[in-house]
Amino acid sequence: MADAAVIGEDGPVEVTTLAELGTALGTLVLALATFAAVRSANRSTLLAERSLLAAIRPLLVSSRLLDDDQKVGFVDDHWVTVKGGRATAEAEHDAVYLTISLRNVGTGLAILNGWRFFEERPLGVTPAPSLDEFHRLTRDIYIAPQEIGFWQGVFRDPQEELFLRAQRAVTERAAFTIDLLYGDADGGQRVITRFSVLPLPDDDGWMTAVSRQWNVDRDDPR
Repeated sequence: MADAAVIGEDGPVEVTTLAELGTALGTLVLALATFAAVRSANRSTLLAERSLLAAIRPLLVSSRLLDDDQKVGFVDDHWVTVKGGRATAEAEHDAVYLTISLRNVGTGLAILNGWRFFEERPLGVTPAPSLDEFHRLTRDIYIAPQEIGFWQGVFRDPQEELFLRAQRAVTERAAFTIDLLYGDADGGQRVITRFSVLPLPDDDGWMTAVSRQWNVDRDDPR
């Protein structure tokens, strides 16, 4: 049986052809609508993920001068007291003890897991340090959001070059730098914050200041 036809301006047109064109047009419209819906859903998911990450994102800076003193102990029963906004640096013949008073101004729990010392105060724009250069903390240090905490580090090998550099900086009361590596409670959103440690006049301890930060797991803010 032949296909039915209608008469158009240019002659007969098969009804089947019109139906196929209509089906194709409907499929195209459906595809476009599906694409738009998927794109919108992906965008909503991305925004929700960013909001969730922002809610658990830590950010460490120097604590305030009015913040409470903190007593910090090392595994060999060496104890120091670090004041708000300050650091401590003590050099002995077999150990160099360092601490910094910190404040977490972020919205999530901060977990400290690495640190890096160098015997100078870099000025200007510098690249992010390599993660391979960081010392692993022997224990995780936790700082709750909007609360104070501390970092502690120690050199114990007098034959090590970094021990000698740290010992020299402390005994000569020269400025030095500590880079701290930390992340959120899930181990993500890692950040490196650089702290300058500066000697105060009249041998009145050490002051700290944040000079730079780098994001490890996401784009930098600048």
